Amino acid sequence: MPLPTAGPARLSRRDLLAAAAATAALPLTGSAAEPAPRPLRPVRFGVSTYSFWQFRAEPAPIERCIDEAARMGFDGVEILQVQMMGEESNGRLQKLKRQAHSLGLALCGFSTHQGFVSPDPAVRQENIDKTLHSIDLASRLGIPTMRVNTGRWGTSKNFDELMANRGIEPRLPGHTDEEGFGWVIESLEKCLPRAEECGVVLGLENHWGLGRTAAGVMRIVNAIDSPWLKTTLDTGNFLDDMYPQMEQIAPDACLVQAKTYYGGGKWYTLEIDYSRVAEILREVGYQGWVSLEFEGKDDPAEAVPKSLAMLKEAFA
Repeated sequence: MPLPTAGPARLSRRDLLAAAAATAALPLTGSAAEPAPRPLRPVRFGVSTYSFWQFRAEPAPIERCIDEAARMGFDGVEILQVQMMGEESNGRLQKLKRQAHSLGLALCGFSTHQGFVSPDPAVRQENIDKTLHSIDLASRLGIPTMRVNTGRWGTSKNFDELMANRGIEPRLPGHTDEEGFGWVIESLEKCLPRAEECGVVLGLENHWGLGRTAAGVMRIVNAIDSPWLKTTLDTGNFLDDMYPQMEQIAPDACLVQAKTYYGGGKWYTLEIDYSRVAEILREVGYQGWVSLEFEGKDDPAEAVPKSLAMLKEAFA
């Protein structure tokens, strides 16, 4: 009678563990040693509440802006702090957070104003205190990133004059840019412990003053060298060498503000190639939000959704 053919050998648990250990011990060479690149997630689009107001007429209530953002198909909302008109009780903050959540929206950014470019220590401390207060508000709203500014010399008669001079203004007599950068760096350093405690990343924006250029923004960010101070890239605030300057601050961006100007801008109109902007951001592996700041004269009810459609196509 023929012997039965032997079946496949069965490995014991000890054999399996030994084989796994031997495999893990093999050295990684060539491409196997390189970590797999992290795939980029689809871009999420927010809208700044500024888009519905632009400092024109009566401020659009934040609550209405959140409703409009949801209706128009945005993923999130960036809140302009001054648009809250001082109504900053914790009760209101939690209602705003609940409203956004109930509509499937994230509160993705908090846009604030401060100015540290002053020779007066009391003025700088007032703006430090203002920034600390804003960080607390962002934290209670559950917002992970907050736009901050350097401030400017304040020698322009008004903002219209500043814009007529392409954002350039003379220094205060007797003072230098070197001093100004020192004041900004020292002031922001005093804000960072609170930012870390609250889990709010500060994003220094290219927003006139000493932050008018990418070189100015990066001088401050690199000098401080903290994970709690990054950049907010505003696509509409570089009036010269737009794309090379975007490339300089994009690697450190924690939020991107995308300007559009349907109907023409109040101070100027820029033709921004958002396909090129999208490529700049892809090159640096940007994973954050793109927040629309509509700054044109057309009716926001039509221009804001039109802007969103354009951005989605450019970033597709």
